[in-house]
Amino acid sequence: MAARALGRLRPDSSALFVCDVQEKFRPLIAGFPVVIDTARRMVQAANALDIPVMVTEQYPKALGSTVSEVAGVLPASCPVIAKTLFSMCTPDVDAWLKSKPDVRQVMLLGIEAHVCVFQTSLDLLERGYEVHLLVDGISSSRPHHRAAGLQRMAQAGALISNSEMAMFQLAADSKHPRFKEISALVKEGQSTEPFQFTSAL
Repeated sequence: MAARALGRLRPDSSALFVCDVQEKFRPLIAGFPVVIDTARRMVQAANALDIPVMVTEQYPKALGSTVSEVAGVLPASCPVIAKTLFSMCTPDVDAWLKSKPDVRQVMLLGIEAHVCVFQTSLDLLERGYEVHLLVDGISSSRPHHRAAGLQRMAQAGALISNSEMAMFQLAADSKHPRFKEISALVKEGQSTEPFQFTSAL
């Protein structure tokens, strides 16, 4: 009997995708400070656990670079891909994924939920990846668009998660050699202001 796919995140089979968390969006995205904080902490957790990170920027000439809070913690090995395609799955990103055959799970966060994150999620699912939506790091300019995007992605087969769930699942054991670092990152997130709207789905 085949084992059920339970969505257990593992560091050796995971990657973190940060979608278009850019400067020009600061005044436009609902709950953007929480998105930024979640992205920063997840990048730091990925660094601690040797998980590869992929970052994209939507038309940075007009929309600016990745916010400084996130850019400042990116590992030197992290590619930052400029794009015009709404999905993160550009030819460059596809090539990067193919260079990492052990990656089968993608933790996804960024903006906007109903456009770039949504289309990225569908493309990754279609390519056979297990997609984990870190909902405290995903938003849109309008709360009802965020809700619709998350619901549509879940209907397509993406898994609803959040940064705390992901970090503890990846660490798996309080005896993990980097557990104190992961625990500190979780605690930082608990002190941030929640989204100003309650609809997650």
